[in-house]
Amino acid sequence: MASPDGMIESMRIIVDADPGIDDALALYYLRAQPETEIVAIGTVHGNVPVQLATANALRLIERLNIDVPVAMGAAKPLAQPLMTAESVHGEDGLGGYAGDEPTTSPTGESAAEQLANLARNNPGELNLLAIGPLTNVALALQIEPRLPELLDKVVVMGGALNVPGNITSHAEANFWHDPEAADLVLAAGFEDLTIVGLDVTMASHAPQEWLDGLPHDCYPRRILGFYADFYGSFLGKAGFVPHDPLAAAVLLDPGLATYREDRFAIELTGRYTRGKIVADQRFLAPGSPFGRDVAPERTKARYAVTADNARFLDQLRHAVTQP
Repeated sequence: MASPDGMIESMRIIVDADPGIDDALALYYLRAQPETEIVAIGTVHGNVPVQLATANALRLIERLNIDVPVAMGAAKPLAQPLMTAESVHGEDGLGGYAGDEPTTSPTGESAAEQLANLARNNPGELNLLAIGPLTNVALALQIEPRLPELLDKVVVMGGALNVPGNITSHAEANFWHDPEAADLVLAAGFEDLTIVGLDVTMASHAPQEWLDGLPHDCYPRRILGFYADFYGSFLGKAGFVPHDPLAAAVLLDPGLATYREDRFAIELTGRYTRGKIVADQRFLAPGSPFGRDVAPERTKARYAVTADNARFLDQLRHAVTQP
């Protein structure tokens, strides 16, 4: 249920992530929101190998005092070799500040099994925030084909529809790390699916002044140093891009963004465009001799096209400075 300012008053969330510095910021963001419950976390390959992503998820829930199960998920993509992004997130995935080994352990089930089982046992009650490659979600769909009707809202961080990619000239990293999984998810028929891609996350760039405003003893500030150095070399300007926390914010506050509705697919075979999200964006007048040529049979999803970046960055600053 939404409050007058658009924020969701209560929400139970499964997080699927590959921590990852901006994944850590997303967990900080969720923890700080009232009436928001993280029910479980699943980990996946992507920013780092899944074993390290799992250790980092455990470290983060211990640091944030979030008592939830963490299930280790897919170790590699469905149909291509494993590739990771330590150059963006550091060898330990948390900018050199991962710290000691976690004192807790992952559950015995896989992240895909955890997602499918939680959805079965809580039909219509749970929401999914997927901020890594979508391998676990694709596998969960094979375990439980009713997943699209069992989950309430699904928000995915991925894609670059009308802007350049970040890992290739056309593809965004999460979708590029497992294009087949991403396409399976877009084809699954989720009735309330929102995609938060580079069209809005790159525009939400947090400048150096934002970083300088964080307390020096703030853990997010420490881990963001490595991330900001990467983005400085990538973009040529100081600061960083908060991809995953923006997706978390859109899940909780849909009014933070504006959207276009369309039917989406992932390019799987293009030599230069593999992993790119695509849609038929032509205006076709009634009676046009041309038919829709991108996924005309799929359920429509929302793709974020603008976001209130000032409001979001204020929210994020508040979240990461909470004790």
